[in-house]
Amino acid sequence: MKYDDIVVPDTAACRLALEVATEFHSPSLLNHSIRAYLFAAAHGQGHGIGFDAELLYVASMLHDIGLTREFDSHTVPFEEAGGHVAWVFGAGAGWPAERRRRAAEVIIRHMWDAADVPEDDPEGRLLELSTAMDISGRQTGEIPEPLRSEVLARHPRLDLVKEFAACMTEQGARKPDSIAAGFVRGGIADKLAGNPLNS
Repeated sequence: MKYDDIVVPDTAACRLALEVATEFHSPSLLNHSIRAYLFAAAHGQGHGIGFDAELLYVASMLHDIGLTREFDSHTVPFEEAGGHVAWVFGAGAGWPAERRRRAAEVIIRHMWDAADVPEDDPEGRLLELSTAMDISGRQTGEIPEPLRSEVLARHPRLDLVKEFAACMTEQGARKPDSIAAGFVRGGIADKLAGNPLNS
């Protein structure tokens, strides 16, 4: 599979989600969000997994919006804050309530253990996998070449290792019961630094 084989939906909601991500994310987090979609869609297409490309794209662009200064929450984990943003975004995009709820679910579930994401949520399972690939390096060997090289060339990792480790550490310190805190205790910084995608 090559870069141009990946289906990138061209809808108003997708264009606006990219605009929001570009406005509020750092360059490193923006590229991470784009890679998250590309790796998720490539895996779905390559393994014959049916998925809603628009829903997956919007969730990918907004899945880390709760880490940004503007949308950080001191009361809920960042993935829940991001889910709330996605619900509001979906309302603005004219999505029905059920589709807004699905966008929020996909974002929240990207932080779950893979085994806990329901089988009937392909978008949630794909985003969980693709973010794990890009952050902790899980199953990166399944990303086909030359797709891996082209994605990294077009959307480089920049300062993701340092920046994301700092975000998780800060989130974990303020929200010790969050999944992010568990990731910190589990050595997310070392996993980030050792991710094969860095080289």
